[in-house]
Amino acid sequence: MDLYLFTFVVIGAAALAMAWLPTLFEKVPLSYSILFIVVGLIIYQLPLGLPDPEPLRENDMVLRLSELCVIITLMGTGLKINRRPTWQNWSVPLRLVSWTMVFCIAGLVAMAWFFLKMPLASAVLLAAALAPTDPVLAADVQVGPPSEEVEDHTRFSLTAEAGLNDGMAFPFTWLAIALAVVAQGGGQENWLLHWFGYDVLYRVVVGVALGFLLGKAVAYLIFKLPRKGRLPETHDGFVAISTTLLVYGLTEFVHGYGFIAVFITGLTIKHSEKHTKYHREMHDFTDQIERMLVVVVLILFGGSLGQGLLDALTWQGALVGLAFVFLIRPVAGMLGLKGSGLQMRERWAISFFGIRGIGSIFYLSFAFAHAKFMNPDEIWAIAGFTILLSIITHGILATPVMSYLDRVRSPKDVQVE
Repeated sequence: MDLYLFTFVVIGAAALAMAWLPTLFEKVPLSYSILFIVVGLIIYQLPLGLPDPEPLRENDMVLRLSELCVIITLMGTGLKINRRPTWQNWSVPLRLVSWTMVFCIAGLVAMAWFFLKMPLASAVLLAAALAPTDPVLAADVQVGPPSEEVEDHTRFSLTAEAGLNDGMAFPFTWLAIALAVVAQGGGQENWLLHWFGYDVLYRVVVGVALGFLLGKAVAYLIFKLPRKGRLPETHDGFVAISTTLLVYGLTEFVHGYGFIAVFITGLTIKHSEKHTKYHREMHDFTDQIERMLVVVVLILFGGSLGQGLLDALTWQGALVGLAFVFLIRPVAGMLGLKGSGLQMRERWAISFFGIRGIGSIFYLSFAFAHAKFMNPDEIWAIAGFTILLSIITHGILATPVMSYLDRVRSPKDVQVE
């Protein structure tokens, strides 16, 4: 059998199924992500010589695929948020990417360090990778495509959090890398000060600033100049993908956080012009490309499970994963949202649906490519188990919980200044 052609067949068939699966699973308490993980698990049991799905061996394919999947999703996420970016409107997601994220990281670091006896660098890396809510696999609890509607608090908060916190988790990944280098006798003398000044302040500020400026520039090109007759009008959705790659590349060139920049760019384009139809075209194009990439990554994840990703998982590691999904994230969310003014059921939903996913795979692959960590097999096993647990648990509960919130929601619950 020609492996090259067989790969085409598998990806083509899976991507074709994605044309119907999101709609078919819309009212079903089950996520289509589970289906593709099972497909990957099955086909990698066959002697077909498929590409290596294992992330344990510094698999560059896994790193780049997950990176591309995340940045394209972040552009689509920015384009579909209707709520204008003001402090009042965005107070809840800002709480989630600050207080809640820090509480999540602190809680998981404590469990990994004291309970699993992990070195501090490994504990910080595991926490940084699992802390962010994934923008790729959280579609069931996010807002829909660009429209004129005002989003409800739950969907908006989870969408905005997913857009922001993939970038906000990066400083903690760099902290883990710095700790690993220092533990091996390397690093700068004032490494902690350098980390805070460079990896936290500089990279975040550059990511936000470039995202905003480039978003304004692209919006000027596609909206303002055509009206002045200086540039032909375009309605091509692929502008969103080209903008994603341009913004991400330029931001990373100057060592800013490209994840943050791409999301801010999408958000800036959305709110620079009231042009819902073209926003929808750009969003839909990113969504279609995202679906193809998600299919590949999920199949590879399922294959890695079949190839032994969880072999190093102990009952203690499984307990940490369970505690993170069912205890640490919900409690951290509730603490972060204290005093937010949201109803209790909304706070619980937002706190519980912190879905782990492809972003976590990228962060671990990235960190292992930049430093040597103790217990890499154990870190991957715990992360893989937590991602699988999150996909199954949140995938089953997302539809009924969101349907319940929709039924009991009153009009005042979606009013925004």
